Amino acid sequence: MQVKKSATINYGADDVAMQRYLAAGELRAAGLNNRGPIRFNADGSLHDDIVSAYWRCGFYVFEGVLEPGEVADIESDFTHILERLPSEKGSAVDSRGRPALTADNKAPTIFWSKPLGDPLGGTDMANGRHPVKMTEPTPKADAPEEVVFVMLGHLQFSDAFLRLYGNPLLLRAVATLNGEDFTPFNEALFIKPPGLGASVAWHQDGVTHWDSPELDEGTHGFNVMAQIYGCTAATALWVVPGSHKLGKVDIGKMVSEAGSERLPTAVPLICAPGDVAITNRQAVHGSFANTSSDWRVTVGFGFHRRSSVLGVSAGGIHNAVAVYDEERIHTRSKMLGYAIDARQQKFPDEKRFEYWPHNGERFAWNDEARAAIKDYNLLDLSI
Repeated sequence: MQVKKSATINYGADDVAMQRYLAAGELRAAGLNNRGPIRFNADGSLHDDIVSAYWRCGFYVFEGVLEPGEVADIESDFTHILERLPSEKGSAVDSRGRPALTADNKAPTIFWSKPLGDPLGGTDMANGRHPVKMTEPTPKADAPEEVVFVMLGHLQFSDAFLRLYGNPLLLRAVATLNGEDFTPFNEALFIKPPGLGASVAWHQDGVTHWDSPELDEGTHGFNVMAQIYGCTAATALWVVPGSHKLGKVDIGKMVSEAGSERLPTAVPLICAPGDVAITNRQAVHGSFANTSSDWRVTVGFGFHRRSSVLGVSAGGIHNAVAVYDEERIHTRSKMLGYAIDARQQKFPDEKRFEYWPHNGERFAWNDEARAAIKDYNLLDLSI
């Protein structure tokens, strides 16, 4: 594992403790043996060793999945998105006075935070699933009042993101872990600029099935996270290995027993540009404010088992509460069809992924489809 050392600033009295924590986390992560190139069995399923390591730890890092050219395309689209975001919270125009990229979206799309803040911790937001507020370091005097830290529904704003979503290697991994009839969940772009990026307080993602007698380690699905710039311990998502096996965890108690939000067994997902990590949504995970000099931009998308979604009444965080019937799941899954076709157009020699529930149905990625997917994330499948 190539580790780029982390540098932190402005953690005040916690500077030394934080540096020690980052270094210790890097060492713990290096010893887990849950990273490497994506590999498959002879039958095309994700390699048994990878599957075993994922279920043991609750996360896995696929190294070097994305070629440099694809990373460059993704970065270019991200730069365009960044330039077209509202100039400030509530603004309908970007920094150059043009209509902002998200100005006329009806679906929840962008979320703001004060620099180095923790907008979710200790609040009732997202059903109160972030119970403990993280340390909020002091930003530099010239920092903006607020920064965008999350964008939802990002596939509608980037062909490169959409092509990534249709990556056949990643979708084969999803089919192995969640079954060939897997369903999409939602997509989130996490933006952590140097010296400004917000923290995401410790949490578990699932909210629907904790009390189900059928709850197991994979009930609430997992997230796929592609890294544009890579991530150090200072910028990375941190995960408590094995916590996906524990059911609903008392995170407040964990933090209290640790004496701070520096959970002693957590590890950072150290990544290089083009690496892609998968993380179980039941694992305890979070990230610290980005006081470092490095960017971390994660292009994320999540997937569920169909059995966890079909016929379930859920929502309330990423979308309105609804019963997820076959029609709803099929409509939301059209994004996979568009992504697969968009990728085929860009990489015609690559073997396309065949999404079993589409039963041979083909979706054409063109201008008509681009218009049709606006606000597609109103139909997210949030459990």
